[in-house]
Amino acid sequence: MTREQPAVAEEHVAQIWKEVLGAPDAPPEATFFELGGQSISAVRIAARIEEEIGVSVDIGDLFEDPDLTTFIRDVLAKARATADSSRA
Repeated sequence: MTREQPAVAEEHVAQIWKEVLGAPDAPPEATFFELGGQSISAVRIAARIEEEIGVSVDIGDLFEDPDLTTFIRDVLAKARATADSSRA
């Protein structure tokens, strides 16, 4: 998986999302664009997740306008896929 346990990674991704988008109290169903997401914020979110959690995120995933729950699910799926391929 990631360097973190799944529950910790979920919280970490949520923290990054909220900090970069400047929306600490945003409801989880608010989408990337509803929270003012732009290309620079997509780059910042992706870079921080890769740097801090070790998961490579395609910024195109953010342009699909996910909500936080969906984005966390996608990040954790990528983490699992990366872990599985490194064990193979």
